Amino acid sequence: MVKVEIVDEKDNSPYASGSSAAASSSESLSSVDSDISNDDETIFDRLAALVDIVPPTTRHKITSNLASAGSFLKTTGKVVGNIVWIVTTSALLVGLPLAVSLEDEAKVVAQEKEALEQQAGQQMLSSGLYPSPASSAPKPLVPPGF
Repeated sequence: MVKVEIVDEKDNSPYASGSSAAASSSESLSSVDSDISNDDETIFDRLAALVDIVPPTTRHKITSNLASAGSFLKTTGKVVGNIVWIVTTSALLVGLPLAVSLEDEAKVVAQEKEALEQQAGQQMLSSGLYPSPASSAPKPLVPPGF
């Protein structure tokens, strides 16, 4: 059976409201402070103790939101990585040979154009449309009457 007993807090409490009780207290604030501070406690321990401040339902919501955000980022990163891989390999396997063949074709077209220009130039020289280099020398300007 449980026995209920009423305890008068004014008599037993070291923090009694009377000034005489506070002055006559055997414990000072410095001794209480030194009891609380523990040299073995780290910052991580103090932060871990703060977990009790947040209610369990809120902690569960926060962890589930962080977990879902993390899985979303992981999935998105994987998809983006696969897309980048496909684009780069396609560019290397299709684009690079295509660029090389287009460059070779441009060189062949330029050589053919140069050959046609040379043929056209020789035909003009042989037909006489252009004067020969010896006859194209400038005549000295001599005033009439000399």
